[in-house]
Amino acid sequence: MAEINSTSKEKSKSVFTLTDFSSKTVLTEKAQLDYDPFEHRDQINGASTGGSLAHLLKSSLGSGILAMPMAFKNAGLLFGLIGTLVVGFLCTHCVHILVKTSHDICQKAKVPYLGFAETAEKVFENGPKKLRPWANFAKQFVDGALMATYYAAACVYIVFIATSFQNVINYECNVKINIRVYIALTIIPCLLIGQIRNLKYLVPFSAMANIFIVIVFGITLYYMFREPLKFADKPLFSSWGQLPLFFATVIFAMEGIGVVMPVENSMKSPQHFLGCPGVLNTAMTTVVSLYAVIGFFGYVKYGDAILGSITLNLQEGAWLADTAKILMAISILFTFGLQFYVPNEILWRKISHKFPEDKHNMAQILLRTGIILISGGVSAAIPDLEPFISLVGAVFFSLLGIMVPSVVQTVFLYPDNLGKWNWIYVKNIILSILALCALIAGSFVSVKDIIKMYSK
Repeated sequence: MAEINSTSKEKSKSVFTLTDFSSKTVLTEKAQLDYDPFEHRDQINGASTGGSLAHLLKSSLGSGILAMPMAFKNAGLLFGLIGTLVVGFLCTHCVHILVKTSHDICQKAKVPYLGFAETAEKVFENGPKKLRPWANFAKQFVDGALMATYYAAACVYIVFIATSFQNVINYECNVKINIRVYIALTIIPCLLIGQIRNLKYLVPFSAMANIFIVIVFGITLYYMFREPLKFADKPLFSSWGQLPLFFATVIFAMEGIGVVMPVENSMKSPQHFLGCPGVLNTAMTTVVSLYAVIGFFGYVKYGDAILGSITLNLQEGAWLADTAKILMAISILFTFGLQFYVPNEILWRKISHKFPEDKHNMAQILLRTGIILISGGVSAAIPDLEPFISLVGAVFFSLLGIMVPSVVQTVFLYPDNLGKWNWIYVKNIILSILALCALIAGSFVSVKDIIKMYSK
């Protein structure tokens, strides 16, 4: 993370870096409470509350929401609805405890803001003595998991965009062009938008993407409700064997944990992020409501014929359906820059010192280009949405979105601030166990489906 300028109140130390805060010096309680991290944020170039809300909405309203009917197919109507609400609550809670812990450790370390990995590092550094040697491991683990998560999600985005254009163009032009050709063409605009390095410049893309998503939702709802829906032939509960795919898909669809800290850190008024209504609660209430509606009624409409994205089930050849598919593909393309921002910031921070300063610009261009080309290669190797989405959700988002925030909060509050009867400790153990179960079961079923798919 780059150098941070403090306010005039601390002119004696006007420029500092995150490494300056690795000192083991114990601050007095009064000194910690006197320091307000929010006062040291960038009040001029910081993102607005509205812009931050747009980013957070867009990070969660990606291709995953269109996979929600497929998730309901793996759960059943009743269990799917209840499960979606529960997972939405858990994801919101885990984001809340991560951001709250980050604010608290910032005040304790007297630093304006910290990223996801730096928060984990500082928590372990200031935690129980036996855990302090694990501080660097905690940081490297979160950084590595974030990069893997969002590079994998970028592959899903490329597959989704390519599949949407293939669905429309192949039908309208009466051709049978392979999906891998569309993946190769999709990489071209991804190479361009992937070069944007400032989060503020991605706000217009997020805003346009949100508008397109609203239009697509409107069209999708029209197709779902234009004819009477049949509920009788849809099971309330599917089977125990399919539940791992349900949870993996829902977690993938909802989680935007890697974007949370960059968005919160860039805000002019970070006090507006938490609280009621707050940016977080507003975004997640909107997200969970939309996911429940699309998932429930999408499965009722199309049943077991549902595909990895509900837009692919819309009437082929109809101009309105084709409009929805193209707009959603463009929306996901605009989101690609935001998803790509997170892992590249992490990677560049780790390797930038290896390049001469006058070569940084060219190094970034080549690095981003190379990663996008590799992502395209992975997408071409597994060009099927359903198992890919479940695998990414099971492996990465269950760890980052649920387990890591739980562990970070536990270490920060240990041993005296874990609530009556240590209820916070018990709660976080349960969350961690659920995350591990989702990882193991979801990964096993997803890999099994991929093997089965290609063995045919």
